[in-house]
Amino acid sequence: MSAPSAYNPTARSLYPSFLSVQESMLLQLNWAKCGLVDACRWDHVISTITRDPEVRGNIVKSLLLNSLSLTSIYIFDLLLLPLVQDQQKIRFFYQLLWLFPVIGLSYFLNSSWCNIIAERTFALKHGGNNSASQQQPVTYTGMLKSIATSAYRVVMVFTSVLVSFALGNVPYAGPVLGFFFLCWLDSYYLFEFVWIARGMSLSRRVRHLEERWAYYLAFGLPSAVLCNFGSGLANAAIFALVFPIYIVMAMHAHPVPADPYNPVSESDTVRHPSPFVPIRIPVFAIVLFLNDWIVRILSVGGRSGVRNTHRRETSEDVESVEQGESIELHSRKAPVFASNRTY
Repeated sequence: MSAPSAYNPTARSLYPSFLSVQESMLLQLNWAKCGLVDACRWDHVISTITRDPEVRGNIVKSLLLNSLSLTSIYIFDLLLLPLVQDQQKIRFFYQLLWLFPVIGLSYFLNSSWCNIIAERTFALKHGGNNSASQQQPVTYTGMLKSIATSAYRVVMVFTSVLVSFALGNVPYAGPVLGFFFLCWLDSYYLFEFVWIARGMSLSRRVRHLEERWAYYLAFGLPSAVLCNFGSGLANAAIFALVFPIYIVMAMHAHPVPADPYNPVSESDTVRHPSPFVPIRIPVFAIVLFLNDWIVRILSVGGRSGVRNTHRRETSEDVESVEQGESIELHSRKAPVFASNRTY
């Protein structure tokens, strides 16, 4: 009987090799620590602001506008509202005529400014002297893609809010589940600009986050904590206030692990994490299901011949709509970088 070799392996050598539960948990804790550290790298923010006047100007504009929104909310709630008798009616008209228009304008302008901040931070980090203000002519196709992008983002924000609200109302574990989901949701939007610039589709971005759930849970922790002190509108304004700053941190972050299915690559033997510690947590499964459902209803007046099939990954209809997001960075002469990560 011949001895086993590389060309004639034994049956036992073909079995997958796994890390222990303790080793897998320690790895997840270490990745969470890396995410928290990357979310506190204010030195990257300060160095980027001081190096580039375009980044500095757009961050200042964003801070001023969102500070106006936040100040308006607290002035009304703390100073004006206690002075009136019919509080419900006054609150309704104040929000309708002032707060909602200001927050809507802040959302639109913040998106534009954050695109420029993301683009310039990429240029500073990876090289290149292009200015984000040098835009290519706006085409009809580009305008349609931009509209589709904005519409899809509104849909995703809406479904994410629904999921967050639903999780928060789960008995006993609801508040914890809702807070964890908010951490992952914040991380998604903070890293979205990085992934879009790398040309990643929605399904690949979601998979990347879900396979590195510990890192992104910790990265979104600081912003999620900041957005839990006020009312719904106040929390949204706080997130918009810190959004540009955390985008800069996300640009300099290094999500780990590089390979979730072989996190310890020190030897030639592939060692998977323990089956009792999940590699991937389907954080956005419900959100993508709702997005798929809503987009199918809105697509061409709810086409009659479309099959109502929902998959774990987004449908082709959703994916094609979402692909318009890349126009926001690639419509300019932005640097395109090849990603060395697995999405």
